[in-house]
Amino acid sequence: MNCSFYELRHKEVINRSNGCRIGYVDDLEIDTCNATLCSLIIYGGFRCFGLLGRKQDFIIPWSKIGLIGEDTILVDWNIPTPPPKKMFGGFKRRRQK
Repeated sequence: MNCSFYELRHKEVINRSNGCRIGYVDDLEIDTCNATLCSLIIYGGFRCFGLLGRKQDFIIPWSKIGLIGEDTILVDWNIPTPPPKKMFGGFKRRRQK
């Protein structure tokens, strides 16, 4: 089956292990020296309507792609968990001497 980039962008990426919907293909990473596809890139969603930037992008290596179907792409990939955010601890009172 031949597939163009335009057709790939309309396919939904789903994780095989837990059935989680990751998103739609937004970009590709291509090795120009060997003319091979390296990975699929899925942009993270907007935070607060885009005012606070985006969430983390997902880069799925080509070796983790299990099947490319007509409507979906199945991947065997565990989504990396982002490091925990440090919570603001509030103001510390200065000790009076």
